[in-house]
Amino acid sequence: MKVLVTGGAGFIGSHIVDKLVENGDEVIIIDNLSTGNMENINKKAVFYEADIRDKEIDKIFEVEKPEVVIHHAAQIDIQKSIKDPMFDGDVNIIGTINLLENCKKYKVRKIIYASSAAVYGTPKYLPVDEKHRVSPISYYGISKHTPEHYIKVYAELYGIKYTILRYANVYGIRQDPKGEGGVVSIFLDLLLNGKNPTIFGDGEQTRDYIYVEDIASANVKALKLADNEICNISTNKKTTVTELFNMMRDILKSECNAIYGDERKGDIKHSTLNNEKAMKLLDWEPGYSIGEGLTKTIEYYRLKREKNA
Repeated sequence: MKVLVTGGAGFIGSHIVDKLVENGDEVIIIDNLSTGNMENINKKAVFYEADIRDKEIDKIFEVEKPEVVIHHAAQIDIQKSIKDPMFDGDVNIIGTINLLENCKKYKVRKIIYASSAAVYGTPKYLPVDEKHRVSPISYYGISKHTPEHYIKVYAELYGIKYTILRYANVYGIRQDPKGEGGVVSIFLDLLLNGKNPTIFGDGEQTRDYIYVEDIASANVKALKLADNEICNISTNKKTTVTELFNMMRDILKSECNAIYGDERKGDIKHSTLNNEKAMKLLDWEPGYSIGEGLTKTIEYYRLKREKNA
């Protein structure tokens, strides 16, 4: 199968590319390298340095004619979306429409879209399932949800199939603490350098942390399953930020301590996603517990650090 992955040089996208290549699929990557990294690019994939908002991607579609598009190129920083909503909307909404226009023109069979738990806003109940109301409290949540509507209408008008995957908090190898960093990569970078991380708020806020390889396997499953469906991709398990920090400190045998600061605007207190629909429709389940995923991530960076020392 010929698959185009946007953001394929990034944290999540590069893991998806690796799994596709491993499965024998022909893979094309579009990435502008704003947060992606050349080191992440699989040598067996065809790479184009381009922005999803550019008209020139028409030429890439014309030459490559992908059967499926897996769309991960995005602006993903909630705080940046609040500071610069114009940029956030331009990348996440206009960029997706540009992709959809090319999907229509070059008769792409299916698009798999990386959405987010941020679309739900403050949960009315936990765990959040796909029937939960959508009410984002950040511009990022809005800009990730809006393309879902465009995708559905393109599906109705032009017969492009889709699977929308709403991710919980993804962590793992290749996550950049200074670029698209989540709390795990930020904590790890500080702990490895003997610095005390800051926890915003009281540390009792909970998240559903899912290892990146489980995200990648869900995307591969979606190539052939869950047509025209929305699925949460999560572990359905909650962990407080303080618990997360303590687990990481224990694995590293670090003596660093957390510093507690003020809560941040746009942050949700508690978030856990119900993954039953994905398990049923995608024949998928998470393979890593939080402890296993953290251990694998920490060991990778610890060894990398030792080699570079």
